[in-house]
Amino acid sequence: MKGAINATISHSRHRAVSDQTNVMNNSAFNFDTLSPDLIMDALEGVGLRVDSGLTALNSYENRVYQFMDEDRRRYVVKFYRPERWSAAQIALDLASAEIPAVAPLALQGATLHTHAGFFFTLFPSVGGRQYEIDNLDQLEWVGRFLGRIHQVGGERLFAERPTMG
Repeated sequence: MKGAINATISHSRHRAVSDQTNVMNNSAFNFDTLSPDLIMDALEGVGLRVDSGLTALNSYENRVYQFMDEDRRRYVVKFYRPERWSAAQIALDLASAEIPAVAPLALQGATLHTHAGFFFTLFPSVGGRQYEIDNLDQLEWVGRFLGRIHQVGGERLFAERPTMG
């Protein structure tokens, strides 16, 4: 009987992993076609030529790369997960709420672009810094900043990103 229980547990673990694999192979969660050549073609399509190669940056859900153009200017390009977000869901104006975020660049009259089924946005590459956890002035600033973000989120119901729960 013990062997049958272990076999059942093993089979259900395999089925769970297999189900996860099937979900990840769904095109809504797939970046298989986002090759370096496709990225370079997308960037050239908006008038930028990569001179430095592409450096992958940390991102949980999307694909984000830093690069330099021919004039040695640094950029960050963000490719959004296919079929996950609509253009309206991606659009968000934080600057008008005085939230200090790097705004996307307007190239060819737009901040959101498409190429080969991917939405992508370009930003200037801006360095940051980590705040000092024992600096009360900086902690107060971070608290105000977080409060402002929550205030923007509470100003109206989400039309493009429905609330959960």
